[in-house]
Amino acid sequence: MTRVVVTGIGVVTPIGSGRETFWNGLLGGVSGIRRVTSFDTSAYRVHNGAEVLGFDAQPYLRRLTAAMIGRTSQLAVAAGRMALFDAGLEAEQLDGRRTGVSIGTTSGEPLYVEAYNNIRKVDGADAVPDEMMARYPCHVIPVHIAMELGIHGPCLTIPTACAAGNYAIGYGFDLIRTGRADMMLSGGADAFSRITYMGFARLGAIAPDLCQPFDKDRKGMVPGEGAAILLLERLDKAQERNATIYAEVRGLGVSCDAHHMTAPHPSGEGAMRAMTAAMKESNIAREEVDYISAHGTGTITNDRVESLAVSALFGSRAARIPMSSIKSMLGHTMGAASAMEAAACCLALSTGWVPPTINLEKPDPECGLDYVPNEARRIYPRIVLNNAYAFGGNNASLCLARHED
Repeated sequence: MTRVVVTGIGVVTPIGSGRETFWNGLLGGVSGIRRVTSFDTSAYRVHNGAEVLGFDAQPYLRRLTAAMIGRTSQLAVAAGRMALFDAGLEAEQLDGRRTGVSIGTTSGEPLYVEAYNNIRKVDGADAVPDEMMARYPCHVIPVHIAMELGIHGPCLTIPTACAAGNYAIGYGFDLIRTGRADMMLSGGADAFSRITYMGFARLGAIAPDLCQPFDKDRKGMVPGEGAAILLLERLDKAQERNATIYAEVRGLGVSCDAHHMTAPHPSGEGAMRAMTAAMKESNIAREEVDYISAHGTGTITNDRVESLAVSALFGSRAARIPMSSIKSMLGHTMGAASAMEAAACCLALSTGWVPPTINLEKPDPECGLDYVPNEARRIYPRIVLNNAYAFGGNNASLCLARHED
C-alpha cells in the first residue's frame, strides 16, 4: 500500500496565520480568546469568542477575488495556498488531474445565510440577490480551492461537524494510498457566525471567560473560527522532490455513538472504538502511542467522557501518556478544529515538542490524566492520536507518526 506523508501545512487561526506563527503561539501558550467583535453580543450572557482578526484573503487569491466568495472559503483558500507554499510548490507545478481537495466543515458559509435572512426580513424574498443563494452551501468551499489552484481531481466536502477535519484528512489519505490521487489538500474550515454562537449559547455551553479543558472549574467551550489544510503526498513523490516531511499519516478510525444529538455516550464506548480502529488500521499497539491530542472542548461532560475513554482503553498506562487540548488557546473552531489539531500533531512529531493545555489550575480528579498543564513539553513523540468528537456522536481518531525510512 502506498505510504502517505504531510509535506505542507497551511493555517489561519485566532492566534495567527502561517505554520511558524501558529506553532510558536501554541508552544508559548498564546490565547486567541477575547471579546467578540463581529457582532453585538449584548443579548447574550456570554461575550467571548475566538475570531481571526485582521484577516485579508486577497493576497492569497490569483483567480478569484474576496468579493466573489464567502468568509469560510476565504479562510480555506488562504490556508490551501499557504500549505502549497510551505511545501515549496506553486499551483502551476501541480498535476491538477492527480491532485484533489477534501474539506470538513460544520456550517459551510453561514454569513450568507444570515445576510439572506436579514434581506428577506426587511425587503422580502425577491430582494435577495440570486448569486447569494449559490454561495452558501457547504460544497462551495473545496470547489473554490480547486478553482483558485487549478485542481481537477477529487473534490469533496465532509460536513461531520466538529470531527470533520479528521474525516477529510482520512479521506485524502485513502485516495492517495489506493492510487486515486498523488496529492490532496485536506483539512477543515469554518467562519465565526451569529448562528453558531447563538446555538451554543442556547445550549448553555459557552464559557463566560476562559476555556479550561480538564480543569475542575471549567465552564464550557468557546466558539472560534479558522482553517487548517495539510498537503498530503505520496511518499515516493515527496522523496523525489526532496520535500520536507512533517509526519506520516498512518490511519483513521471512525465510529458513531448513535446515542444523542449533542451529548456523547456516557461510557465513552464510541470514542474507544474510534481510537482502537485508528490503531488497528495503523498497525500499531497501544503501548506505542506517545501523545494524544485531545478533543478537549472544556465542557463538563465531553472532557470527562474523553478521559474515561482514554483511561479504559490504555489502562494503567493512560496517566503516563501526555494529552493536551489546544482548544484552550484557539477556542473551538468547529470543522477546522481537528484539522488544526492534526497540524499541531505533525509539528509535534517533527519538532519533538507538544503544546500545553493552558488555564489548567485545578485538575479535575474525575478526569485524572496528564494534560500537559500550562507549559509546552519536549517528549519527542513517535506515534500520536488526534481525537475529534462531534454532535450526533460522530467520532474520528487520526493516527500520525514521525516519518522514518
